[in-house]
Amino acid sequence: MSDQEAREPGLLQPVAGGGLLDRRLFLKKGLAFGAGAALVGHMRQGLAEEPPWMKTPGEPFTNYGRPSPHEKEAIRWISANSGAPGNGISWTPLHKLEGIVTPNGLHFERHHNGVPQIDPHQHRLLIHGLVENPLSFGIEDLLRYPMVSRLCFVECGGNSNAGWHEEPIQTPVGYFHGLASCSEWTGVPLAVILDEAGLRPDARWLIAEGADAAAMNISIPVEKAMDDAILALYQNGERLRPENGYPLRLILPGWEAVLSVKWLRRLQVANQPVMARNETAKYTELLPSGKARQFTFVMDAKSIITFPSPGQHLRGPGLYRISGLAWSGRGRIKRVDISADGGRSWAEAALQEPVLPQCFTRFRLPWRWDGSPLVLKSRAVDETGYVQPERRALIAERGRHGYFHYNAIVSWAVAADGTVSHVYA
Repeated sequence: MSDQEAREPGLLQPVAGGGLLDRRLFLKKGLAFGAGAALVGHMRQGLAEEPPWMKTPGEPFTNYGRPSPHEKEAIRWISANSGAPGNGISWTPLHKLEGIVTPNGLHFERHHNGVPQIDPHQHRLLIHGLVENPLSFGIEDLLRYPMVSRLCFVECGGNSNAGWHEEPIQTPVGYFHGLASCSEWTGVPLAVILDEAGLRPDARWLIAEGADAAAMNISIPVEKAMDDAILALYQNGERLRPENGYPLRLILPGWEAVLSVKWLRRLQVANQPVMARNETAKYTELLPSGKARQFTFVMDAKSIITFPSPGQHLRGPGLYRISGLAWSGRGRIKRVDISADGGRSWAEAALQEPVLPQCFTRFRLPWRWDGSPLVLKSRAVDETGYVQPERRALIAERGRHGYFHYNAIVSWAVAADGTVSHVYA
């Protein structure tokens, strides 16, 4: 019996199958997660001999910080189209990160024709169409406006689409679900600019166009534009990077990322959508009823366990900290439940504060693994009452003709030897 169990009998009793423990244990002092047994020996060895980096001067200053070379595995994994240079994606390594903020250099990418190298002094934003006063802004003009900042996720509508496959993909979780990232975006509220332009009574849609070689364009309802859309100039405190839209990007919190047009150069106000490729041939799904699911926009509630997850290994029975991410385009995450017995019983996870709308939410739960094989799941519930569905329920609703908007519960199998794999369960 540990000292903690002696002080508080029953503290480490499971609250659900598979050894899941009470989330409130994170508020208690003295909960030990493993490495304490060898601590004294390591301390004595460390005190007896100074490491080499204590004997020589360190590295000089740099103009821009860079990661430690020992963290070289925390990278975006690139999946490019060899037949069309500049077309492809790169994945955020969610399994290598903690907290909720994605570093700028690890934010996922989706490009259709490469990353344009734009001179900010030549770039302009045009507002035209069904407006009383057509406007044109340089970047310096926009930098003079009052700005707002908000933390929110950006998720590609094609994120997690391997979940539609007949067999579960075996890859690190970030290279399966990592077309989603979360940043603090800072810029000018789009509503301010549209008010200045003066929308006409028949204005219903904005046609947004990017300045890349693909001339990416997409339709956005005026209601969303006037609600919380941002003309973003900064990401996580620094100016946007080229791969994330420098010098100007549109951000639509909670909506699929294709609408958050990068390298934004034009907003045409119209009375109907443009019916571009990325809202007809793509991001539209044929349902079992024969009807098409189009203009979905909002990304539904979703969660994934990032530790333990495929590619990671448990070193044997003991106390572990389950950790993961949840998010919803509908608002705040209200609750995340975790199961360690394939969904037969569930325990509520602790949510890291602050819990913000349309933002990553980090969840954690203590877990005592006894070494038996089991299946881990997480299930998100948002403030609207929407519950993340099981995979079989999602397929029954959507059919198998779509390739987008996959948000089903994900299952990880933990084997007796500590290996973790993706399963459909």
